Amino acid sequence: MDKLKKVLSGQDGNDDLNVLQAANEASTLGWGTRVKGFIACFVSGVLCSVLGTCLLWVPRSGLTLFAVFYSLGNIASLLSTMFLMGPLKQLKRMCDKTRALATGIMITCLVLTFCAAFWWKNKGLALLFCILQFFAFTWYSLSYIPFARDAIIKLFSACFK
Repeated sequence: MDKLKKVLSGQDGNDDLNVLQAANEASTLGWGTRVKGFIACFVSGVLCSVLGTCLLWVPRSGLTLFAVFYSLGNIASLLSTMFLMGPLKQLKRMCDKTRALATGIMITCLVLTFCAAFWWKNKGLALLFCILQFFAFTWYSLSYIPFARDAIIKLFSACFK
């Protein structure tokens, strides 16, 4: 009955919330809990990346372990910011026109790293995709700092003149 009243009064916006909006609205975490979640997720991401780097020198399967742990570390680090902003706002910001290309390349490289490590079993490609992940993640992260990308572009253009 309430929905009918809303429709008839013109207040029916978009009551059918998608999963992300429902998760965002259901979040009852306080600011302190959000910061703790961010720190825990970010630190675990950094530890996974460092562990992956240490596993690089393990004979036979070291490069595969590196690719997996490095990628999992990047995923955890990326997900850590969802604690601060909420999942919906984070996904919207990831798809902004200034970040869409970096986000797409980063996610593509993450997927391709796992493909190279597990399905194709090509260690050289896995390493290449990890390097591309690093640059895409760095470029994505710089988009949150005002004018950082422009400064980097000017720096590189001045170096290569």
